[in-house]
Amino acid sequence: MRFIRNALVVIGLLALIGVGYAIFAFEPYLGQVRSLDSQAPKVYSQMARTVLETGDAAEAMVYKRKVDAGLAVEEVEDILRLVANELNIRNVGELPMGEEVRSVTGEDFPFLKIYMFCDVAIAAQMVRHSPAMAAYLPCRIVLQEDAEGNLWLMTLDLEPMIHGGRPLPEDLREQAIFVKESLEEIIDRAAVGAF
Repeated sequence: MRFIRNALVVIGLLALIGVGYAIFAFEPYLGQVRSLDSQAPKVYSQMARTVLETGDAAEAMVYKRKVDAGLAVEEVEDILRLVANELNIRNVGELPMGEEVRSVTGEDFPFLKIYMFCDVAIAAQMVRHSPAMAAYLPCRIVLQEDAEGNLWLMTLDLEPMIHGGRPLPEDLREQAIFVKESLEEIIDRAAVGAF
């Protein structure tokens, strides 16, 4: 009995030492974590869940919708352009990636096209705040055909940009949320054929 009690005391002591060491080792980071946006833990835990479920880090960083069966590429493209225009998001270019792949390789390749959209005034504010945000520009929406012939629309999930670091200034946060919601509305409406 005495042996069990002593063993438990040793285990408890080791646990206390471990906790003390963890607090000492991670204390400098706790202040940094506290300075992040209050939604940062939720954003990163959702990303981690998606990576664990799919095994695909890219999957955790996109917002996507399957296009309703029966909608043709041309219909989806028309809706993308129309809704973007309605929301005052400029179409600044299109890259027919699938065609490029076919012309370079000579091999068959499913439909893949990248549509580039931008609100220049908001983009300028974002880059002034953080030059690294230029890597998000212009905002892109991808229309892609999968191996089964289904069409998908996707864009980068802007949640990590908006809520993943220190809080953005209020006016900039509102602008970034507008862009995020606009891209999602463009995708959601195009995916179901809603002009």
